[in-house]
Order: sequence, then structure tokens, then C-alpha cells
Amino acid sequence: MPQAGAWATPEAMRAVATRAERLGYHELWTFQRMLYPVGHPMGPTYRSVHDPLITLSYLAGTTERIRLGVAVVNAFLQPVPLAKQLATLQTVSGGRLTAGLGLGWVPEEFEAAGVDPARRGRRGEEFVEVLRRMWGDEVVEHRGEFYRISPSYADPKPSPTPPPILLGGTAEVALRRAGRLADGWVSSSREDLSGIAARIALVRSAAEEAGRDPAALRFVCRGVTRTRPGPGERRRLTGTLDEIRDDVAWLAEQGVTDLFHDLNFDPHVVTADPAEALRHAEELLEALAPSA
Repeated sequence: MPQAGAWATPEAMRAVATRAERLGYHELWTFQRMLYPVGHPMGPTYRSVHDPLITLSYLAGTTERIRLGVAVVNAFLQPVPLAKQLATLQTVSGGRLTAGLGLGWVPEEFEAAGVDPARRGRRGEEFVEVLRRMWGDEVVEHRGEFYRISPSYADPKPSPTPPPILLGGTAEVALRRAGRLADGWVSSSREDLSGIAARIALVRSAAEEAGRDPAALRFVCRGVTRTRPGPGERRRLTGTLDEIRDDVAWLAEQGVTDLFHDLNFDPHVVTADPAEALRHAEELLEALAPSA
């Protein structure tokens, strides 16, 4: 979705979402960036970013069928209010939500949230446990290393079912965590797609070792898509439209079950005139549609 930079207006969000639904796309995706530390080199995509869940709530009311995904919200948030927000979004959208979770990587965001980044892997595991307790237990009670909940009701539960949880991460321990605990794995914007098959295999292996069905997992690829016609060495999903279509097919062969085209990570989009960025996005929506 248009979420970063000047093109991320309510009008552009609505235009992209409704056209994507008409064209048969499966899901609309957002991401989180709370702060951009002064002097940080992370690039123009993260300079100005709308909240992902408020964006999805807006889109839930402007669409009817297309699914809604966040890749990702980070575990420096507090899980109890987040569980409530996600449950409500799942319900008001008619069960269309996919909840992607990450551990976070910007120290200033942890500081602002009042959370110690140490042992964030263990925190993330407990975070998932709390979400599922909030969504599934009639009486919620939790006494963990990071979070405490006194016996309480946490209603209403998400309807018709709790949203699936995806986990991000690239380290081996993160991939194994996704296989053990989550409904799938989601890649990052920095993912080297040439090695994505090995990462998927590791997640599947961890799921099997945990007694889970690896065939039931989703593997979602954030497709940093950039149209750069011309010869020469290139990265996957950067090139001509035909090359990008071929890359989509190749990623499916690697085990990717879902791919979304993210134009927010194209500097030519997030720094462009908003009208020109939207025109470019609408052209790609048509050209790369699932039925195209």
C-alpha cells in the first residue's frame, strides 16, 4: 500500500486498494516504522510512514474481500493492547487479517517504547504466547519473564477466528522460531532472494522437528519491486515487466506461497511527485495483476 513518503495519502491508499481488489489481488500489505532517528542512514522509505494498523482499519472499510496484512509490527509494543487492536481489526474486517510480527532493530524505537532490546528473541516468543492467550483463553492469566496478566476476561475474541501469525527474521534462530511457533514466515525488505529457498527449507525443517505440518505454513515474500528496463546484472524483481513476471514464477518454485510488490522501497516512488508515484503504481497494478 502507499504508506511511505508523499504519495501515501488517503486518496492514494483508497485508489490502490479498490483497484487491487477489482484486479483479483489477494492481500494488501503495510509495515511499521515508529521513528526515524536523526542522522540514521536507513534511507527515504522510513522517513515518513503511516501507522500500519490504522491504515489497514481504513482500508477494511473501503474494501470488501481482499485480505489485509501487516509485515511487520514489532515486539517492543505491549502485547495486551496490540492483541485487542488486532482482534478488533480481524472482526471488523470479516476475518481478513494476517498479523506479521518482528523483533525490531532500531535502538531508538526500543528506548522510546521503554523496552530493553536485550533477549528480544525470548521476548518475541513470549509475545506470541500472550497474543494467543488473549485471543483464545476464556480467562486470561499469564506470569512470564517479560509480561504479567492477572486473571481477566479479554473479550470479544477475534471473529470468525484469530488471525494467523507470521514471524520475520533472517538469522537461523529466527527462522527456526517461525517454524516452531508461527503460521508462516515473512521476508524483509533487505532479503537476498537468491537464497530464499534455503531459508524456507530451514523454517519447514524446524516445523517438522516440532511436530507441526510444514505444508500448512505460509511463506510471504516482500517483493521490493523496481522497474528498471535495460541489460546487465540485476537483482530479482528489478528489471523489465517481463523479467519481474519471470521472477514471480521463479519465487513460487523456491517455495514462496505469497509475494507482494512493495513500491515503498523504490526511491523513485517515495521521493517522486505524489501524482506521478500513483500513476506508476496503477500501471504496475494492471501489468502485474494475478490474471495478467
